[in-house]
Amino acid sequence: MKHPPHTILALILLTLSGCLVGPDYKQPASHLPVNWSVKSPAQTIAIKNRQFERWWTIFNDPTLTRLMARVQAGNLDLRQAQARLREARARRGLAKAGLFPTLNARASGAQTGSSEEAGSGLTSEFYSNKFDASWEVDVFGKLRRGLEAADASLQASGDDLNNVMVSVYAETALNYVEVRSYQARLAVAEANLGAQLDTYQLTVWRYQAGLTTQLDQDQAKVNAETTRALIPTLTSGLAQAQHRLAVLLGLAPGALLPLLTPVQAIPVAPVSVAVGIPADVLRQRPDVRSAERNLAAQTAKIGVATAARYPNFNLTGSIGLESLAYANLYSASAKAFQMAASAALTLFDGGRLRSNVDIQTAIQEQAMAFYEATILQALRDVENALTAFAQEQSRRDTLRVAEQAGRSALALALQQYESGTVDFLRVLDAQRTLFSVQNQLVQSDAEVASNLIRLYKALGGGWPITHPITKPTS
Repeated sequence: MKHPPHTILALILLTLSGCLVGPDYKQPASHLPVNWSVKSPAQTIAIKNRQFERWWTIFNDPTLTRLMARVQAGNLDLRQAQARLREARARRGLAKAGLFPTLNARASGAQTGSSEEAGSGLTSEFYSNKFDASWEVDVFGKLRRGLEAADASLQASGDDLNNVMVSVYAETALNYVEVRSYQARLAVAEANLGAQLDTYQLTVWRYQAGLTTQLDQDQAKVNAETTRALIPTLTSGLAQAQHRLAVLLGLAPGALLPLLTPVQAIPVAPVSVAVGIPADVLRQRPDVRSAERNLAAQTAKIGVATAARYPNFNLTGSIGLESLAYANLYSASAKAFQMAASAALTLFDGGRLRSNVDIQTAIQEQAMAFYEATILQALRDVENALTAFAQEQSRRDTLRVAEQAGRSALALALQQYESGTVDFLRVLDAQRTLFSVQNQLVQSDAEVASNLIRLYKALGGGWPITHPITKPTS
């Protein structure tokens, strides 16, 4: 006990200065463009983390803000992601525990009696209280590489949770915009139906006065009833959008009807929004961050597989009390101890350990390719969203001009029809055109808002950005 074997001292020194086999992780360089290829006003405002975290507040819609506050607590996808994060945290704790010795306490007592025919006929007793310790000495870093992998996996799980949060917020906002879009389209359809019924009544009066034929009356009736037939379809679409929104919040399908039934306008998107530069995507997109952390975890697993090819060292020991009589168990003479050191090295396994290193290396190469693909996909998503947002604004402006012209054309056609200078087909064409343009304008208003939501989703908005993409392993 006063002079431990030199082998044990050597193992302790190796542990204190132990090496780590396998590759050390370095974040791969990403060659990103300096700016976005799409030229639009959306690039002119710098990103602020607080604004990015709660991007939906730019719509100034209290109902939307209220829904966003409720979705994080109720969404079931988020609950699953939170449970996966807790699992990853527990696995990290399991990996860290492997670095420390295992200490067990045990107590036993036994009484044995032999027969006089086969033995001495005497009764013997044995009592012991012991503490046992065992420790795998991490000379080549297998356990430390495992902890490194667990750290990176834990960080990836946190980013996966943030990625679910980004998607859930975006889907909630998109469904809310869809609800308001259906309400607006219903209002347009009902307003046009009322105007078309007035026109139908005009044709009835003119027919009764002998100023027109039955054809005008029937055409007006067909036009009005065709518009009326759209209302049930729009009503059904509205109900489905309301139900989808409720389920996103973890509620029964009809639970949000009191909140959503009052008709409100489609959220209005600002012309200029915060975008930043392509390099910000690495910091903002949780899926990019998760892919990078998974790459780091897989790199560490190569070290785990490599360390398995090196000798494995273990220290074991026990200290306690042993006695043949319980009365003497706690006496000085009952002290007992045992210490041992062991080493094991696989000499031949048919290439199993080498193949495992090759497997982990190939998986790491897959993780690298996935990380690079995730970056490209993120850039593509932002570029597409920027294009769609800018082009839909242009389309909406054109439709607004067309809607004003359509109103003027319908009023003029009705005036000329009442004076008998044009036939009823001019009125029908003007009504159908106006209804179509108004319906498209409502859909375009909704699409502008939806494209802005998709843009913020593509940029990774909706979660607090509080730390860089990589963290040191502790």
